[in-house]
Amino acid sequence: MADRPPLLEARQVSKGFYGNPVLKGVSIALQPGRIHALLGENGAGKSTLINLLSGALAPDGGEIVLDGKPVHRFSPALARAAGIAVVQQELSLTPELSIAENIGLGAYPRRFGLIDYKALERRVRDVCALVGLTEPLDAPVGDLALGRRQMVEIAKALFRKPRVLILDEPTSSLSGHEAGILSALIMRLRDEGIALLYISHRLDEVRALCSHVTVLKDGVVTADQPLAGVDAKGLVRLMVGRDAGDLFPAWTVPTPGDVRIDVKGLAAGMVHDVDFVARSGEIVGIGGLVGQGQEDFLLGLYGAIPASAVSATLCGKPGLFAHVGAANAAGLAYVPADRKREGLILPHTIASNLLLPSLDRQTRRGFRDRLRERSLVADLARRLTIRGDTGRAVRALSGGNQQKVALAKWLPLEPSVLLLNDPTRGVDIETKREIYLMLKAFAAEGKLVILLSSDTPELVHLCDRVLVFSEGRAVATLERDTISEEAIVGTAMGVSTKGVAA
Repeated sequence: MADRPPLLEARQVSKGFYGNPVLKGVSIALQPGRIHALLGENGAGKSTLINLLSGALAPDGGEIVLDGKPVHRFSPALARAAGIAVVQQELSLTPELSIAENIGLGAYPRRFGLIDYKALERRVRDVCALVGLTEPLDAPVGDLALGRRQMVEIAKALFRKPRVLILDEPTSSLSGHEAGILSALIMRLRDEGIALLYISHRLDEVRALCSHVTVLKDGVVTADQPLAGVDAKGLVRLMVGRDAGDLFPAWTVPTPGDVRIDVKGLAAGMVHDVDFVARSGEIVGIGGLVGQGQEDFLLGLYGAIPASAVSATLCGKPGLFAHVGAANAAGLAYVPADRKREGLILPHTIASNLLLPSLDRQTRRGFRDRLRERSLVADLARRLTIRGDTGRAVRALSGGNQQKVALAKWLPLEPSVLLLNDPTRGVDIETKREIYLMLKAFAAEGKLVILLSSDTPELVHLCDRVLVFSEGRAVATLERDTISEEAIVGTAMGVSTKGVAA
């Protein structure tokens, strides 16, 4: 395998933006029949390298080499024609179009100049079978859960029968079952001779799937080597340049305070008949297989979707919130899983995103207090180590720093309850630890943190108890001494009875 010539290479490529170098002489070679890992902290330059390899950006220096020949004026269209497909972490689907239309977009089979929908359906059905998509092909993609949209994105890439497949955090929003399907598919594609580039912060996945790794740090390759014999700690050392400390802060016995949420018989979306009580000072986890109603539970509490309950008291107020404005005013904040579509306004500056929820508080006699705003932005950026010019568009930040902005913007409102939907999805190890420490600090300050996470170890190490969902119901509450990955997954699948029935 090592002797097979690469299908796609970057040779000593460099790229900068607004005078700031992002990549500095980076080289990588993707060989057929090999799963090649690309690792690095957020901001290391991974996304920029992907964009160079797929023709979305042109290098300032160096060259892109395809089938042994340098490519000039590379473009996304040329990359697609050459068999290069990318599954981006941030999805590129059109919500109003159907599953079939999204998968075939840009490559529709035609008959007499018109789209041949029968041929499209046949081809789409075959690729959907590969990724385990069983939904009706005419279903609008916007109606699907995030994990299912991720599978549509993967099917869209496979529809073109790529020779090179680049996967950027492909399992970040998938259930364990979906991730298993994808892993088997990736191994199959490798055996068929496809060159795969795999980007993930889940190091166990990287070690299980990949045979070679390239590591970026601050735009420079710090390692390019076989993965054999490298354990997870070794990978972290390569990424951060030192031994990593414990990822999770030490668990301490909470001191619960006043009841902040008390609902009985909650129904919202696919959720029904949920009883839930939580107090200030706690971190309560929401677990289970993806798509079992956990998100609807949070949105129902937040007033973002219609909800009902036999009885409810939220933040000291009787009844459920009729809308999110009422929830925010009462001291409840929500951070969504899809930060780019729901949590941030990407073209706006970092500063304006940080100020948005509390803008009215910075107004004096009808005028904005610019000095007060600048002071607040500087304080938030310092507290969450958001570095650089806050006048930049938030879209210019790495995924980890974008997530910090999505969290930090709520702090000026001093919420007493934080609802967090997968807050570390697609975030690097160091940023994860920063977020974990922040959540522990929130709880220590007497706030209630409700953490929905598809990363089960987060629930195990951070939470005082975990509410496990299955088919729209809270089927059990795992107390601290019974929380484990096996207990959470087993309870969700109906094969464990540990915990207290919900």
